Amino acid sequence: MKTTTLQNVFRIILGLLMGLAGIGHLTFQREEFQAQVPRWLPNDPAFMDFVVLASGVTEIAFGLAMIFWTRHKVKVGIALAIFYVLIFPGNISQYTNGIDAFGLDTDRKRLIRLFFQPVLILWALWSTGALKYLFNQSNR
Repeated sequence: MKTTTLQNVFRIILGLLMGLAGIGHLTFQREEFQAQVPRWLPNDPAFMDFVVLASGVTEIAFGLAMIFWTRHKVKVGIALAIFYVLIFPGNISQYTNGIDAFGLDTDRKRLIRLFFQPVLILWALWSTGALKYLFNQSNR
């Protein structure tokens, strides 16, 4: 699937952001990311840390794939969009449980954060050409 220069720039930016987020999971924002582990999962600190570390490794892999695995960018975009859907319950949990992290220290800020997840999903799909691919598939 051919993509425009603008799409490629946004794909690389998203890849860099994913890599940075993944590094944050593993290092300097590790505790902040634990606030987004859904509270319906086991509340054991070791398990929560494992979830943060595993998602960090996953995000680094997605970041690298978004930048370098251009041959499969549509598949990577779809997979990243699915990943964003799968981690969304963590954002909902942060909101519903009133957990402060990343400067989200009010219910209003945490609620506004929820509306950015669809933006990330669309960004992943649009920048990789996956959105056009999916529309073409649905019109067949």
